[in-house]
Amino acid sequence: MEILKTTIMLKKLLKQVVGIDVAQKEIDVSLGWMNQEANTEVYAYKTFNNNEKGFAALILWVKKHTQADVQLRFVMEATGVYHEALAYHLSTKAYAVSIVMPNKITNFFRTLEVKTITDKTMSEAITLFGLEKKLDNWTPPKKVYRELRQITRERDQLIQERSMNKNQLHAEQTEAYPNEKTIKRVMARIIMLNKQIKEIITEIVEINKNDSQVAQATKLITTIPGVGLLTAVTVLAETDGFSLIHNKRQLTSYAGLDVKEKESGTSVKCKPHISKRGNKHLRKAMHLPALAAIRHTERYKATFTTIVSKTGIKMKATVAVQRKLLEMIYTIYTTKKPFDTEYLQKETKRKQDMKEAKKIENSPKELLSIQADI
Repeated sequence: MEILKTTIMLKKLLKQVVGIDVAQKEIDVSLGWMNQEANTEVYAYKTFNNNEKGFAALILWVKKHTQADVQLRFVMEATGVYHEALAYHLSTKAYAVSIVMPNKITNFFRTLEVKTITDKTMSEAITLFGLEKKLDNWTPPKKVYRELRQITRERDQLIQERSMNKNQLHAEQTEAYPNEKTIKRVMARIIMLNKQIKEIITEIVEINKNDSQVAQATKLITTIPGVGLLTAVTVLAETDGFSLIHNKRQLTSYAGLDVKEKESGTSVKCKPHISKRGNKHLRKAMHLPALAAIRHTERYKATFTTIVSKTGIKMKATVAVQRKLLEMIYTIYTTKKPFDTEYLQKETKRKQDMKEAKKIENSPKELLSIQADI
């Protein structure tokens, strides 16, 4: 009876989705369908290894449990770098793949009547999300963005290592009886790290110079006060040239700079704070530019001062400037227009002119006076 029911449902299917929850070593996979009546069902689940052998087994399993002549889509979260190998593998096999921002899946999960969060329930939620939403096809990022992301992250790691070694050097030198051999080895490591960091910066400059699209984008982005080449290429690399971003709100959420607030009646009230659930490399890239913008740009200095005067929290004001700078980078990238230092003055004047024009238009006495003068 169940087999007959399944056969009838298969004949009426509109779409099929493979929802994948990706971890470092394993991928949890759920299968679901939607029929002509817009009914959905998740009907199968299995775990595979996150490697080439696991990918091959996944495809065989999916073929066995899906209908070949019905639309099939693989949907997964953008989980750091763990999802990339599978996404590339499926793309080379010409499958429809969609990669969704984690915050979208999280928000969707909250709407489901599921109390326990496990790898299985998350894969089921991703499946349902793919069935209910109209998703864009994922295309592999340009090679230039992949390379830039790899070397900017490597540079960040090397800078962290250098800071650790400098702290160790300081500690060794301030001891009562310093060990000269230890100090010599630590200094040698710092020299080596400085050399590698310099090599990476040279590579970044060369890549930027040789790719006209990236060069044009970074030239526009660096017109923003406080934003240099390293910040520009880091933002472009971490967003794949904003290929997964469709608006400012989505961008700030992807970076983890969106504000979270929990309040319920009078008993539950928490201070607003940023989610920090997004891309940590993007957040880190915006820290120093925000400090520079606060010092040297009136627009961001005013934002910082206003928030500090209201809350007394400098970190909150700095994060707000980080968010505004990141949004400005996105605006300049999409509009292809450089940063305008006089934008606020022009916008204020435009609004005042519109207000005056509206005031005259809505005032009969003013109109009569104008007509009398004519």
